[in-house]
Amino acid sequence: MSNEQDSPLILALDDTTATLEQVGGKGASLARLSAAGLPVPPGFHITTQAYQRFVSENRLEEAILEAATAAQVDRPDTLEKAASQIEQLFMQNMMPGAIAEAICQAYAQLGHGDSALAVRSSATAEDLPEMSFAGQQETYLNIHGEVMLLKAVKRCWASLWTARALAYRLRQGIAQDTIRLAVVVQELVSADAAGILFTANPLTAAREQIMINASWGLGEAIVSGQVTPDTIVIDKTSEAIIEQQISEKKVMTVSTTSGTREKVIPEEKRSQAVLQAAQVTKLVQLGKQIEALYNQPMDIEWALAKDSFFIVQARPITTLRKKPAVGEEWNDSLSGDYLWTNGNLGEAVPDVMTPCTWSLMRIFMADAMSSLELKELRPFRPVGNIGGRPYMNLSLTATIGAAFGMNRQRLAAADAVFGRVPAQMEIPLVPISRWRMMAAMLPEVIRLKRSVRADLKKLPAFLATAPQRCEALRDKIQATTSAADLLKLWHMELEPHFHESGRMLQASARQDGGALVWVRHKLSKLLGESEANVLLSSSGNASGQLASLGLLLGLTQLARGEIDRSTFARQYGHRSPHEFEVMYPRPGEDPQWIDQQLAGLREAKTDITTLLARQQEARAAAWQRFAERHPGKVHTMRRQIEKATKALHDREAARSEVIRVFWVLRTFVQRAALLTRQGNSLFFLSIQEILELLQDDTTSLSTIPARRATYERYSQLPTYPVLIRGQFDPFQWAADPQRRSDIFDAHHTPAPGRETMISGFAGAAGIVEGRARIIRKVEEGDQLQAGEILVTTITNVGWTPLFPRAAAIVTDIGAPLSHAAIVARELGIPAVVGCGSATMRLHTGDQLRVNGEQGTVEVLQEVKASLPVPS
Repeated sequence: MSNEQDSPLILALDDTTATLEQVGGKGASLARLSAAGLPVPPGFHITTQAYQRFVSENRLEEAILEAATAAQVDRPDTLEKAASQIEQLFMQNMMPGAIAEAICQAYAQLGHGDSALAVRSSATAEDLPEMSFAGQQETYLNIHGEVMLLKAVKRCWASLWTARALAYRLRQGIAQDTIRLAVVVQELVSADAAGILFTANPLTAAREQIMINASWGLGEAIVSGQVTPDTIVIDKTSEAIIEQQISEKKVMTVSTTSGTREKVIPEEKRSQAVLQAAQVTKLVQLGKQIEALYNQPMDIEWALAKDSFFIVQARPITTLRKKPAVGEEWNDSLSGDYLWTNGNLGEAVPDVMTPCTWSLMRIFMADAMSSLELKELRPFRPVGNIGGRPYMNLSLTATIGAAFGMNRQRLAAADAVFGRVPAQMEIPLVPISRWRMMAAMLPEVIRLKRSVRADLKKLPAFLATAPQRCEALRDKIQATTSAADLLKLWHMELEPHFHESGRMLQASARQDGGALVWVRHKLSKLLGESEANVLLSSSGNASGQLASLGLLLGLTQLARGEIDRSTFARQYGHRSPHEFEVMYPRPGEDPQWIDQQLAGLREAKTDITTLLARQQEARAAAWQRFAERHPGKVHTMRRQIEKATKALHDREAARSEVIRVFWVLRTFVQRAALLTRQGNSLFFLSIQEILELLQDDTTSLSTIPARRATYERYSQLPTYPVLIRGQFDPFQWAADPQRRSDIFDAHHTPAPGRETMISGFAGAAGIVEGRARIIRKVEEGDQLQAGEILVTTITNVGWTPLFPRAAAIVTDIGAPLSHAAIVARELGIPAVVGCGSATMRLHTGDQLRVNGEQGTVEVLQEVKASLPVPS
């Protein structure tokens, strides 16, 4: 204890004895830079000993840990409550006299006690190579006088316990009682300009390049995303500028007597370059010095005042990616200048696929979309793999349409399925002549028509027997005792059934000749999009409920005791959020997943039966309005809708059986792994390689480590844009702070916006106001509180158990005939789908008005950002 009491409360900024335990990660870095003679603003450290003595002398430790222990990483409300309680403890207690005196003495020696200050938090687990705590604690700028300084110090200490910091430590398994906080106090640089320098290019991982971001005023405008900075790329050896992008900078952060504020930049200065060539050179040389000091690539924050540069922070760059192993770059966007979309496929396959799943998807899609598998079309990759995610080649579809005289307006009808392509976005055609295309497609059209007619006759029998066939196949697979027996079962029974299921889905999807799309288009013209959606819901329809509702209906029956768990698993256990990915278990294998969904249903304000009954009433009322406006068209329209609805039911039922086959395929791979003693490594082989392995060909096993590493790298990235044109680098896109999640165009990338009105498709009617909840993964679904508006990238059948809890649904990806829209429509839950980038433009806590009739989401009130600037 005596050693602790003897530990200094204050250290000089350039003190060479300062340790990480005393001054935290940020402080240790600044001490190292300052001691090396680099231009660091003068200041001092308030050590972790001061933090510990404040907590100890005010007897706060037990109360802090009690509040922190109550926080749960998957319950944001508990995190926020704990953070608020702890902040009050710090702010309500007095600063011990010895600590206050030491701080005020150090301040008095710094610029005679009248300097404007930057007060920055510095945690002991911050800026380490294996951890990234950036932005979790706070920085306070333009602090004047002893009173403001002491208050800012306490607020920094309290920021060790923000909701974000608590959650991060819980996820990383860091004990809450093992970290401390120091504070760095420095003279505030009255910056004319500021920015960030990276001594390796963070977008391309090129270590021979330096990248500089620069904007007017204090650097917080860049950190907070208020401005798009100038970007300069420099060759590290020659110090020559390789690339320079001058942005329009509309605002800058400036100092005021009470802190900082945003100031509008004069018109004539907005498009000026912030840095001149000589200043770029001077800054590059500082960056190279700092990289040499640390012997690794660095992320450096700088400020420019009266033509002098100051370094305000430097940390190692921990996010530089390694290039994929040779032959393991999964990126079909490199094959040509095409427009790709995953507006439909991304809903079915929301994850990065393992190589096994991708190989099975290719077999399935060759059966389900056989017209695109012609020899003449294969060089253009009808369906591609971009960063492990499936994308459809819209350029090929548009080229086929153009060959048969379809213009872009007629092709736009497919928006209902694939999502909208902005009018200004070009759809480049593939390089094939019209006559060659017609010569290839005409015989295929005739063949496909005959094939669909024949398969439709078999469809009822297939749907009736498929569940039992799949159950029997799973039993047979699990009963095999040798690789030879398993291989024989594949060829004799599983592979034929797999192909048949794909053809049945193709037949069910094509039986109406696109009637559902055209009927919806016709209804929208007569009544508007909202009324069309209500009439196309199938509540009360003779065809029964959609298979897409099966999982939710099954859970409801299970919750009421109407069926037991084995019945649920047999009938509905194949449907899940990740139902195409064979590496993931199905609900039928995962009792814990079922328990979580049942708990969520109990929290819903309205059960599915009530929701369906309401929608049936809404549908009847819509028919009444239609009859009043168009009495002569009711009979014809009813007949057309019934036909289209039956086709929709058949398609959804066939799709459900395809998913059931994928559960059988998962069982097959698991059995092959057991018989060959390879474990889950087999998910990183193609199905053909697995069949070869069952014949004792082990050649492909050497590829598994590289493929697993590639899969893991892609899996760490955000979901890619819905539309991709040209060559797309997923890592470069993910590293770009100005990226868009709706569109990527290698020829032109518009900057992201923060509009108060977001537009998409009218998915399901209704107007709702409420609090947004951003859910990026279905596994985070328990964060959704009853009555909140669910905002997510994409939903599929596996998300439907969340729907009854949501007041409304908003998605980035989707279209009027996507599953999110269809299921929301069936339940009468207002929905706007295909918004493009709602998850990037909205935040949890924003107050929204969702208009499912107009397809709009209006931000009524943004969640208030905290006053401190993230450090």
